[in-house]
Amino acid sequence: MRTYEKTHPWLTFKLDLRLVPWHLWLRLGECQSKCQHISNVPLKVATADRLYQLFLAKGSLGSAAIEGNTLTEEEVVRHLEGRLTLPPSREYLAREVDNIVSLCQEVTDQIAGGQTLVLSRKRIQEINRRILEGIPVEPGVIPGEIRKMTVGVARYRAAPAEDCEHLLDRLCAWIEAPELSSKDEDVRLACAIIKAVVAHLYFEWIHPFGDGNGRTGRMIEFSLLVASGVPAPAAHLMSNHYNLTRDEYYRQLDAASRSEGDVIPFIDYAVRGLLDGLREQLRIIWQQQWDIAWRDYVDEHPVFRDKDSKVARRQQALVLDLSATGEATSMKAIPELTPRLARLYAPVSERTLSRDLAVLEREKLLEHTDAGYRARKEIILAFRPPAAAARERAAGDAPETS
Repeated sequence: MRTYEKTHPWLTFKLDLRLVPWHLWLRLGECQSKCQHISNVPLKVATADRLYQLFLAKGSLGSAAIEGNTLTEEEVVRHLEGRLTLPPSREYLAREVDNIVSLCQEVTDQIAGGQTLVLSRKRIQEINRRILEGIPVEPGVIPGEIRKMTVGVARYRAAPAEDCEHLLDRLCAWIEAPELSSKDEDVRLACAIIKAVVAHLYFEWIHPFGDGNGRTGRMIEFSLLVASGVPAPAAHLMSNHYNLTRDEYYRQLDAASRSEGDVIPFIDYAVRGLLDGLREQLRIIWQQQWDIAWRDYVDEHPVFRDKDSKVARRQQALVLDLSATGEATSMKAIPELTPRLARLYAPVSERTLSRDLAVLEREKLLEHTDAGYRARKEIILAFRPPAAAARERAAGDAPETS
């Protein structure tokens, strides 16, 4: 009998997927569906790059922030764009993010290049070494080397040092076992999400390194998600969720070890966060698509057929700038709404603005409400439920966007 079998009996490397409750399968099914939607969404290259940069910043910072990184999301975005200068005393914070970003990009490129991701003890050690590269660590900690001392997080004591190599080998073998996978396309990705979460949880229980275990475990989870077919922007959502619910994250890790190895509550906690993130991610992507489609609709509208007409250009700018505000604007405030509108309406009278608004309202591009004028972007939503429109009219609200 190994020491961990007496001290950590919950490290059983067993999970019967038949015990996963139906409500968790429903959430997993929705996660799978939303991942497939994101995988096939068409966006302009510049828009997609900007959104990916945002989700990459959230995910990499989320993983680092749990361990105490104090950079803000805005600072990380600026850093990734090469626009952030930090004082020497804080440069290590950016290096910590860079290490995570570099590994994420490497995994994504490997999968995109057709390589098969094989998780081994050697690979996990390399992940830990890369994560801690150039980062201050405690005396006695050697990045990438299995620890020889006892470590823990809060009340939790990690697995015995002498068993860590054996436990990592067992973990790598287990996650490739048939019991955690499915060839059925209806549940394949859902099972892969379970596998990634469980691999993360077991790794944190083992805690094989002197430092960087949290970041390494979350990188393992990210790698398994991407390898299974989860889009890279969506695979960052787990780390962001753990950071946003940091206290609950540690509570769930601790609770799982005190429940005789019942991993389902932790899976449920992780999947809830993933699903919330996917819903928000799809809302952002859908909003971008809606804006692009609306601009195309306005650009092709018959009222603006004469593109060389000063009147047509002015009226088109009026529609598009009102669209960007997302809310109703009074007629008096319209000329000051944007610099472009200020420039276009400065030389003309208020009667001209009134006439332009009347034309656009007649063409059903704008709507006049008690609060002012708003763009009717919802008219291009071909299959919008009638009940949604009825609720908005009754409440006097702007169209629902989720």
